[in-house]
Amino acid sequence: MYEWLNALPKAELHLHLEGSLEPELLFALAERNKVALPWADVETLRKAYAFNNLQEFLDLYYQGAGVLRTEQDFYDLTWAYLERCKAQNVIHTEPFFDPQTHTDRGIPFEVVLTGICQALEDGREQLGISSGLILSFLRHLSEEEAQKTLDQALPFRDAFIAVGLDSSEKGHPPSKFQRVFDRARAEGFLAVAHAGEEGPPEYIWEALDLLKIERIDHGVRAVEDERLMQRIIDEQIPLTVCPLSNIKLCVFDHMRHHNILEMLERGVKVTVNSDDPAYFGGYVTENFAALHEHLGMTQEQARRLAQNSLDARLVK
Repeated sequence: MYEWLNALPKAELHLHLEGSLEPELLFALAERNKVALPWADVETLRKAYAFNNLQEFLDLYYQGAGVLRTEQDFYDLTWAYLERCKAQNVIHTEPFFDPQTHTDRGIPFEVVLTGICQALEDGREQLGISSGLILSFLRHLSEEEAQKTLDQALPFRDAFIAVGLDSSEKGHPPSKFQRVFDRARAEGFLAVAHAGEEGPPEYIWEALDLLKIERIDHGVRAVEDERLMQRIIDEQIPLTVCPLSNIKLCVFDHMRHHNILEMLERGVKVTVNSDDPAYFGGYVTENFAALHEHLGMTQEQARRLAQNSLDARLVK
């Protein structure tokens, strides 16, 4: 079944490039850039990947991103991810990047973007993988900081297709960013947002009604609100669900409790994605395989999930 799932043509719509930084590459970049690390070796770092919640993961994630310094670093990060896509027949990807994670530590916006975009372009030409880049605002920072990031991004407006919202969800509702999303949409960008992972269904309502998003990133807590579920089904609003991430971050206690197939059978346009695969134990195929192993996902269901991902692309 793994080989069959791996061969299935798929799109990935919920992937943080910084979250695909494997420990081996992290250590190589640290050595290249002479960055001191708090972990003795790759295995010690892997053992640190035991998270009780989203915030514990984010603390490690931001620490790991500190090794990314140069255009070449961002190219190497993105290219390594695209090679994984090629190996798993991910034919289209719409990755997120978090400029504030880098600009806040003095890395110029252009350095980050140029490295990523060159790799995505090479991926199109050399690997046949189409893509569209999404700029994400960090929700634990202020809307004013997000506005500054949008200012920095506008000279490079052709490099990305949409804006998103990620990082710590609790206590940071989508409404906090309504004005910057209004402005981004006025500039011609589409919008997506993380909502309903750790945050309540109300955050999904806000993301839809105030940020006017095209897709919900995560959204698994929508099942707690029947009226919201009906709207998502009626309007065919895609959910970019990340099963292994949800288990690793304790959104569900065990994969057998995950609701993705329940939502699929109700008519929700759910998709399967890897989120931060270096930290959560697998890329897209591993996520599909976990659904087969623990939830009994059939080939027919897998085909529908894969087709949903292709249908839900922002770049057609």
